[in-house]
Amino acid sequence: MESDVIVVGGGVIGLTTAVVLAESAQRVRVWSRDPAGDTTSAVAGALCWPYRIQPEERAVEWSLHSFHVLSGLAERPDETGVRLVAGIMADTGGWDFGAWAEGVPGLRAARIEELPDGCRAGIHARVPLLDMRAHLPYLERRLAAAGGVLERRSAASLDEAGREAPFVVNCTGLGARELVPDPEVRPVQGQLVIVENPGIEEWFVAADVGAADTTYVLPQPYGVVLGGTAREDVWDLTPDPATAEAIVRRCARFHPGLATARVLEHRVGLRPFRPSVRIEVERLPGGALCVHNYGHGGAGVTVSWGCAEEAAWLVVAGGEATAQR
Repeated sequence: MESDVIVVGGGVIGLTTAVVLAESAQRVRVWSRDPAGDTTSAVAGALCWPYRIQPEERAVEWSLHSFHVLSGLAERPDETGVRLVAGIMADTGGWDFGAWAEGVPGLRAARIEELPDGCRAGIHARVPLLDMRAHLPYLERRLAAAGGVLERRSAASLDEAGREAPFVVNCTGLGARELVPDPEVRPVQGQLVIVENPGIEEWFVAADVGAADTTYVLPQPYGVVLGGTAREDVWDLTPDPATAEAIVRRCARFHPGLATARVLEHRVGLRPFRPSVRIEVERLPGGALCVHNYGHGGAGVTVSWGCAEEAAWLVVAGGEATAQR
């Protein structure tokens, strides 16, 4: 296939960006080293809420755009893996959610009777919650329907992709640390526990943005996702039994039934944190134009559509500028 754009990276950022490009009549190929189910995106708790991402103001803009797109996808949950679910955010960790609060319909202070035991205050909102086991395959199908091609292929360099297409979009997440290279990209390790659902219907989060240990309870079709951790500069992908027990204990403080729920699975993922998300254009040594779209920290799903639209716009703008020259 002759290509206009090669997107490097097949997680939620890469697939969403590729979908936006393909549906804008670009001939797109995605190079993904791993199957979607083996990417960091597959491990995500996937609540649409800005978390551990900078800069805050831009993150909220991207998040609100994604919120509206995902809310539309929630009309077909079985197909897209997206549902609108109500829940409580118990601790905002110092973030200014002014624009987010204004942009999310119905977001308000939680009433006392809505709060789980042990929680004294919180924000109540109905936001998208994604089942990534369903959402990533949905994005792959949507890409194929738009004429895009997904290839299981690693890139030794971005210039390698640039030799096969005039535009490259770098959506490699943590891989950008070596591929660009960009030493500002660092891992923030997150460990989760999946348990059988004892009857929980709403999500609950208590997460200080700077804390190494967080608490969240996310009901999914396959069980309840319990979290979590946010360990900076930790590369280990092995679940730690003591950490898993501590996660269950923290979550059971607010939902006692979780203390005896049967454990189904342990997960560990590495969030690709950067002091600031990188969405910008760079000319590669071989002459191709590269649009970087990485460094989304703990909010890749939350900002996926907003960042995809911006990255796709840079590709189109770059093409128009090249044609004019």
